[in-house]
Amino acid sequence: MVKHERGLTSIPAAGVDALTMRRGGQIAPSSVLTNGVRREEKGPAAWRYFRQLWNFIALGICAVPVIAQSPPPPLPLPTSLPVSPKPATLVEIEAGAPPAAWRAIRPENLILLDTARGTLTIELAPDFAPSHVAAIRALVRAGAFTGGAVTRVQDNYVVQWGTRAAAADAAPPTTPPAVSPPELPPEYERPAAAMAFTPLPYRDAYAAEAGFSDGWPVAREAGSAWLVHCYAMVGAGRNEPPSTGDGSELYAVTGHAPRHLDRNMAVVGRVIDGLPNVTALPRGTEALGFYKTAAERLPITGARLASDVANAVRWQVLRTDSATFAALITARANRREPFFLRPAAAVDVCNVKIPVRRAD
Repeated sequence: MVKHERGLTSIPAAGVDALTMRRGGQIAPSSVLTNGVRREEKGPAAWRYFRQLWNFIALGICAVPVIAQSPPPPLPLPTSLPVSPKPATLVEIEAGAPPAAWRAIRPENLILLDTARGTLTIELAPDFAPSHVAAIRALVRAGAFTGGAVTRVQDNYVVQWGTRAAAADAAPPTTPPAVSPPELPPEYERPAAAMAFTPLPYRDAYAAEAGFSDGWPVAREAGSAWLVHCYAMVGAGRNEPPSTGDGSELYAVTGHAPRHLDRNMAVVGRVIDGLPNVTALPRGTEALGFYKTAAERLPITGARLASDVANAVRWQVLRTDSATFAALITARANRREPFFLRPAAAVDVCNVKIPVRRAD
């Protein structure tokens, strides 16, 4: 208990001095410290008793320990937690495509190009380059590619092959080709108005819009549309303009998509099977990847249209206007497999693989 007296501070003595002590039945006076000097308090014994009793009670109240409240018990966990559905993978989406989501490839649009390393199966695109496709069909049926060769393998770019006449240093043919087509129209683009188009919902670096049409990768702008140079696409070789090519020299894209060639070359189709047979060939050592000698070239042993072959393998391509393909685009742009840390939330037209399968 603090007491101010004549400017001095009186503090109850610590320990037993602050409590009353009995001396032969009498209440002993308590003592206080005043500026370090102990002195006894004066006054009636009863008053001193009640005053010291009050100090004792006050000290006891202040000394009551504060009991902390225990935290409430945790809520019981549910027996089963909701789990987000695992997104389907690209393989699962393709495997779940219904039969109606597939388009049959017409046999007259399939070329079987035979080499000692295997067969290239090429789908032609007559809706985009009708004159070039007609010329290529005629060359195949005339046997012009038999005895031709793969003449160029440029790393991360293209593989090129040609007819007997087009192979620069090939051995002369035993019989001349039956067909020698003239230069063809510049089929580098076509009108977009009458063409079905599934747009890709991401910006394109080379055109106002990119997307897909009837199973093909396409770009369009200002009323025109064209096939784009994605991996495995096949184009017709040509010389300096005004040359447009005659279909006797063809190339397939085997590296990063050379989109700068779009609308500069006639894209006539794509390889749907067998491309690894030629992508693993040694690279040409001459300019642009051409082989230096005829001995380095891979001979073409035959070329046929599937429509002219009994029991030829039939192929199907996933329709790019189907719900399955829309799901593939979304999954490709937002990879959720455990390997990926950050989905890209975007995809390039050439990075959306258009599924192709055997029909039998």
